[in-house]
Order: sequence, then structure tokens, then C-alpha cells
Amino acid sequence: MPKGYIIGHITVNDPEAYKEYVERDTPILLGHGARPLVRGGASQTMEGAEFSRHVVFEFPSYEAALTAYNDPEYQEVMKIRHRTATSMIIVAEGA
Repeated sequence: MPKGYIIGHITVNDPEAYKEYVERDTPILLGHGARPLVRGGASQTMEGAEFSRHVVFEFPSYEAALTAYNDPEYQEVMKIRHRTATSMIIVAEGA
């Protein structure tokens, strides 16, 4: 079964307030079997829209990634990200 991924491209507009999002979203995603592969760090935008932060969480399956994203608790925490950052989030199936 192919793995699933939640991929985020984010520009944080309020770093202090954004910390709460990271503190609260991480346990939810880990509870769905996520494994963080990329979480911030150095990056260069080679093509397309520029975001300053990138995250990739790997899940046991595409369905698990969708379930994590749609978790009501995550949907509530996501509101913090919407207030404190500009983002593009993708749920993708692995090869």
C-alpha cells in the first residue's frame, strides 16, 4: 500500500503566535501515525510561488493522511495557522 503525505508550504506572518499551531498540530498528526520528514530548515525556491517554510509528514497510507487532515481536532487547530500564516497544504499518495 502506498504511503501518504501531508505537504505544507508556509510563510509565517506571526512567528510567536504560530508556535501554538506547531505545538498543537504535532501530537494530532503523530497520533495518526505521521513521521516528520521535513520541518523547516534551509530551502531555496527554484520555481513557482515562494514560501519560507516547508513541511512533509509521511503516513502509513494515503487514507491515513486524509484522516489526519480531516480530524476535527486538527481542523480546529488549523484555524491558528490560517490566522498566523499563508499556506498551501497538499495531501498526496506516495509512489
